[in-house]
Amino acid sequence: MTAKTITIDPVTRLEGHGKIEIFLNDHGDVEDAFWQVSELRGFERFCLGRPAEEMTRIAPNICGICPSAHHMAASKALDDLYDVEPTPTAILIRQLEFNAFYIEDHYIHFFFLAAPDFVAGPDADPAERNILGVIHKLGKDIGARIIDVRRKNREIIKLVFSKAPHPEGGLPGGVSRGITSEERKWIKEIADDSVAFAQFAMDMFKDLVLHNPKNLDLMLNDAYRLKTCYMSLVDENDKVSFYDGMVKVIDPDGAEILRFAPRDYIEHIGEWVELWTYIKMCHLKKIGWKGLVEGQGTSLYRVAPLARLNVASGMATPLAQKEYEQMFETLGGKPAHHTLAMHWARLICALQAAEHNQMIASDPLLTSKDIRNMNLHLKHIGVGCVEAPRGTLFHHYETDDRGLLTKVNLIVATQNNAAPISLSIKKAAKEFIRQGDIREGLLNRIEMALRAYDPCLSCATHALPGQMPMMVNIRNTDGQVIHTLGRT
Repeated sequence: MTAKTITIDPVTRLEGHGKIEIFLNDHGDVEDAFWQVSELRGFERFCLGRPAEEMTRIAPNICGICPSAHHMAASKALDDLYDVEPTPTAILIRQLEFNAFYIEDHYIHFFFLAAPDFVAGPDADPAERNILGVIHKLGKDIGARIIDVRRKNREIIKLVFSKAPHPEGGLPGGVSRGITSEERKWIKEIADDSVAFAQFAMDMFKDLVLHNPKNLDLMLNDAYRLKTCYMSLVDENDKVSFYDGMVKVIDPDGAEILRFAPRDYIEHIGEWVELWTYIKMCHLKKIGWKGLVEGQGTSLYRVAPLARLNVASGMATPLAQKEYEQMFETLGGKPAHHTLAMHWARLICALQAAEHNQMIASDPLLTSKDIRNMNLHLKHIGVGCVEAPRGTLFHHYETDDRGLLTKVNLIVATQNNAAPISLSIKKAAKEFIRQGDIREGLLNRIEMALRAYDPCLSCATHALPGQMPMMVNIRNTDGQVIHTLGRT
């Protein structure tokens, strides 16, 4: 008898714990598929009652993969909460750190998590489909370069914000330390090396994917094509911005439908709860929740590298702009809906981050001693927003008159992407599993739809009051539920 359910648990090569459940009909074709986030973390809840200024130290501990993004969003939320504008030098130092984080984060995803599918191939033995398999095929020298560029940029994070894993240098109105002239020279050398490596990584991607018919066909496959809206920060010139800007949203055809200040996010972003996952799903309030559907009229939007490039009118640096133009020329114009093209966009963003750090390293203001504006005035509500590597990230804090937190709300990139991820998985499952043909390589192709988003499930789950609810379904050999145990 044909299997009724397929469970991929856990999904591999991502941060956090999640599973995919696929339901088959009597013909062995996919009837439905669900992406379930089975972990729950309580950061929003246990921050309540703490002094707001502690958030720059608490928030980076949400996750060991993207601590700088939470630290930066927290720093900007405190700027807003205390109604203070950081000094120009402080902004440069923050951007320096954030760009360094972008570089090391995007390379850990591309080389450690995504590249195995393209280097070893989606049908390769799972024992070879990992970073060791990548190094074995590409050579130890390339492996050493990957480690070196990440190490050097983590050293910048450590210099500026005390430590790379969980940085602590952001303060309301500025930063905790400045940059010396000697440090400037060292930073410039790392930025130059990072630009060279970014160009090397781009060439490698083109060899692995664009010049490999099988991989190119996979990237362009309709199984990985999803028509949604897109959201991202853009600067005053409508270019890709990581640290600051306005939030811009386009529809599936590329028309701008929203542009708003981050502080107004709650007017435009709705959060939706489904019973089968602990992650909240976001949608555009203006349209309303329409369910897991794509195409014109959908209220679902995507964030992350591809969204950044789809939303913006271009990149903010020259080398990245050339790659941006080539990407859209190859993909047939904007907006591009190819989920696997996120890997390409990710490398373009890493290139912009490296180029921007070259500019920052040459800016005379970088070594100024004016690193903090102390003109603080508590106004009880603060919202910080950055373009985290995985997409748009919001931190929203509210306090009492003593500055103690009374409300904390985080909308993280993976939460923004949650509904499209579920839809992407279902679409891939319908394409690759037919007539009961269930092979490991086909299941990995479904995981590839998820991995392209580089989801961080640790960041994305929210607190609930009381006990953690749990449902246990007991199924017979035909996949039918015969008994349910519940705790709510």
